[in-house]
Amino acid sequence: MAILIRGPAVVGRPGEEVLPKADVIVEGRRFEAVLPGGGAEGNFDFVVDGEGCLLIPGLVNAHTHLAMTLLRNVAPDVPLERWLADHIWPRERRLRPQDVYWGTLLGLAEAIRSGTTAVADMYFFMDEVAGAVEEAGVRALLSYGVVALTPDRIEPELAEAERFVRSWDGAAEGRIRAALSPHAPYTCPAAVWKRATALAHELKIPLHTHLAETWEEVERFRAETGRSPAEWLEELGALSVPLIAAHCVHVSEKDIEILAAHGASAVHCPTSNLRLGCGIAPVAELLAGGVNVALGTDGAASAGDLNLVEEVRLAALLAKARAGPAALPPAEALRLATAGGAAALGLGKEGGTIEPGRRADGVLVSTEGPHFCPGGDPVADLVYAGQGLDVRAVFVDGRPLLLGGEFQALDLEKILARCRRVAHRLRP
Repeated sequence: MAILIRGPAVVGRPGEEVLPKADVIVEGRRFEAVLPGGGAEGNFDFVVDGEGCLLIPGLVNAHTHLAMTLLRNVAPDVPLERWLADHIWPRERRLRPQDVYWGTLLGLAEAIRSGTTAVADMYFFMDEVAGAVEEAGVRALLSYGVVALTPDRIEPELAEAERFVRSWDGAAEGRIRAALSPHAPYTCPAAVWKRATALAHELKIPLHTHLAETWEEVERFRAETGRSPAEWLEELGALSVPLIAAHCVHVSEKDIEILAAHGASAVHCPTSNLRLGCGIAPVAELLAGGVNVALGTDGAASAGDLNLVEEVRLAALLAKARAGPAALPPAEALRLATAGGAAALGLGKEGGTIEPGRRADGVLVSTEGPHFCPGGDPVADLVYAGQGLDVRAVFVDGRPLLLGGEFQALDLEKILARCRRVAHRLRP
């Protein structure tokens, strides 16, 4: 399929000069050409009007639990451990496979509508999650969340995680990749981490986990083991494969050195961490220490929504609250959600930018709303004033998933109706 996106301003690489106007040609699954000033000629399957818009690389949600849309805003204003144990886990035990399928489709619709083209999702009933991803057309790194709080759960949990990887890695024409996800150092013993790491080496896949989310978690772990969670993982060898570490709110200077030395990625989840009172991740310090940082929403149960545009702005503002007004300028904040996320998901050589030869994952954002006027620095305007609903078109692998704000592959009304029925059944 040949597509012409005519006349938008283009952010090819966040941090580099914005092209004020260009024609962008998509051929098949890749960007074929970016023509400054426009003037493209030829035969195209269709032409997308990009006048008055900004074309940016696809946004990457590097840590989420999509099906938790079904638990959106359950038990607000409760600390994380009580929130999980008293409110989330009891409801999750009542979820059925098809519930997770519909909840994932709802999450994907919300994500696509606000410009997300790729996600890293960790949950259960992952065959249903993968089926929803395949149907929706996005790119995804998917993993079964291993929780082994008792010894009898180690074998079945690891077996399910491995089965999913072998079943789905490389599916959907390569849009679906798989990872292994021991849920966290405090929910999985050393035996799980050692075996997961060995399997990750064998299958050449990453690990995805939660790390240092709350102060209480880290202090209790240190009291029990004499090490921080990052130190413990390094000692086990779990950092010898690519690691996606969600949250990283309470990491020390030594932890940052460890993560950087092993090429791990930290995923900042601003809204969720604020909502649960976990704190603010030291993003400026992580970046200065050489850690790749990406952005994530976490699940809608804690974040409220899956709007990554909102997370970009909040990440920029929180970095300034911690480290001063020069911290995380707009182009760098946008880079975390694009190239930073692509690197975390292992797409660094394929995605994260709009350049010839790269995967055609892009987002067209309208800049014609009053909040973009009078217009100056388009990236600053996007980061500090942009809204998820400004997104007009979304492309993944050259396929349009959203055009003119309308879904091209999903039946939103059907998804909403099914999810409302599931949510009603889950209520206490």
